[in-house]
Amino acid sequence: MSTVEMMSTPSRANPEKHVDEAPLLKTFTRLSKQVYVQEPTSSPPPGAHETDPTTVIIYGWGDAAPKHLSKYVSGYTTLFPYARLVLIFSPILKTLYQTLDSRSKTMIPVIEALYGPISSLDSSTIPSKAESKERILLQVMSNTGGMNLAATMHAFTRAQPAGSAQVFPHDLMVLDSTPGSTAFFPNIVPWSRAMAIGASRVLPFVPFVLIQTMAAAFLATLHGIGHIMGATSAAAFSVAAVNDPSLSDTSSKRLYLYSKEDDIIHWEDIEKHAADARSKGWDVSAETFEGTPHVGHMKAHPERYWKAISAAWQDAVKKRQQQ
Repeated sequence: MSTVEMMSTPSRANPEKHVDEAPLLKTFTRLSKQVYVQEPTSSPPPGAHETDPTTVIIYGWGDAAPKHLSKYVSGYTTLFPYARLVLIFSPILKTLYQTLDSRSKTMIPVIEALYGPISSLDSSTIPSKAESKERILLQVMSNTGGMNLAATMHAFTRAQPAGSAQVFPHDLMVLDSTPGSTAFFPNIVPWSRAMAIGASRVLPFVPFVLIQTMAAAFLATLHGIGHIMGATSAAAFSVAAVNDPSLSDTSSKRLYLYSKEDDIIHWEDIEKHAADARSKGWDVSAETFEGTPHVGHMKAHPERYWKAISAAWQDAVKKRQQQ
């Protein structure tokens, strides 16, 4: 059995309709426990929306529930009403304990939402970006969303035949409150706090400080095991992968959205990552928000937030037309 076949998951040929009380997901089709897709209800009028994204892929932040992502779905539906939406949920615990191969397998439905069964995927079935009708916008939120994006890119590259230089194509990558530093000890407090926020929703009667302490102990255990085994952490792999030309599309546009008041991801780390991207050839722009918390920029400044994304998309369109 080939590597691709071993990684393969059930394709979109028989997607499972999701029955969920969350109003957001009633319009989506479930491809897996973490991946959902919403196809446009109609085609654009002739001559209209010809430069809009055909697909918007939203990588939610760690432990974000459907209600938390509903305004992003609404925002993109308003901006690009004829785009396919792919929505990825990112449970922190699962993302952290999975191996890279396991995370990559989990993200295969994202690729299949665009190109069909991965078992038949090769460089000949995917046209170059210049020839393709697909125009892809990636919305990536927090480091956990970034980990699943990196896993998607890894799965796509791994599915290509030997010698292929094809990477997961996209026109715009929007990085909201990510990526941050991957150093363990300086980040144990904000990382454990991020985990505790999600866990506290299912453990409402447990004191928050106790939940965070347990999260810190769990993270320390994972770090210790990984250190002994010499394994690259999910965070370290994802931060590097986004700026790795062998995995990430250097012809794409990049937009960083962040705040100096973010208490989980430090703004200095985001600016360092953006500078590294520029040095490697990416077209980078950034929008700094004042006084907004982690992944809280859209909620506090919706008009400015969507204006920045719309402007970056127009830049991406011009960049593609010049290629």
